[in-house]
Amino acid sequence: MLTGRGWTDIRRTPRADLHLGALLAFVAGAANAGGFLAVGRYTSHMTGIVSAAADSIILGHWALAAAGLAALAMFLGGAMTTAVLVNVARQRRMHSRYALPLMLEALLLLAFGLLGATLNLSVALLLPVTVLLLCYMMGLQNAVITKISRATIRTTHITGLVTDLGIELGKLVYINRSHSATPVVADRQRMRMHGLLIGMFFVGGLFGAMGFKHLGFVTTLPLAAALMLVALRPMLLDLRAVAGMR
Repeated sequence: MLTGRGWTDIRRTPRADLHLGALLAFVAGAANAGGFLAVGRYTSHMTGIVSAAADSIILGHWALAAAGLAALAMFLGGAMTTAVLVNVARQRRMHSRYALPLMLEALLLLAFGLLGATLNLSVALLLPVTVLLLCYMMGLQNAVITKISRATIRTTHITGLVTDLGIELGKLVYINRSHSATPVVADRQRMRMHGLLIGMFFVGGLFGAMGFKHLGFVTTLPLAAALMLVALRPMLLDLRAVAGMR
């Protein structure tokens, strides 16, 4: 699991999907918790942002409403970017169709670290840009694993994961009648998957909060490095293919 070999290959396995999902859940948790300490905003889940925008409109806080809608648009734009990159790469038969969005996210994480490091120079300008950048990254990332896993894995928010885990736990404790023709059976593999993703998001949050509290924006470096590592192999395959055609 540590090497990331094959995690972003076009030939997928459930194991590779789960390993990549666990890594991305960790990165999302770290970026979300660390980002809150850095800029005072949670940026991975749109539910709260849209609700806050609606509240702001009713209360007449137009600047806050506009900020919320801009965050929503950036998350949407990130997901759209992933779809475009994956489909363009698929049409060109590239190995890196899933690696490209992750490499872009890694570069944006480094940009986030750079913006944050200079945040004190112009808070009024750089703070909104930093928040929007984080929202874009989360949309980008969530769309990657959604496309790879055919919407069975999500990583930037865990509401759905907790719901699905609760459903399976309900099945687990359900007592079937002996004569039941259709017994209720919990999907233990699905339970393990959701438990792992929730746990990785939480551990990532601990890492991000501790890192940003004690080290600052340099915490983005290992996160970006991890994404680059898993994206590198298929991108190298494409580069070799291009070099071989010359």
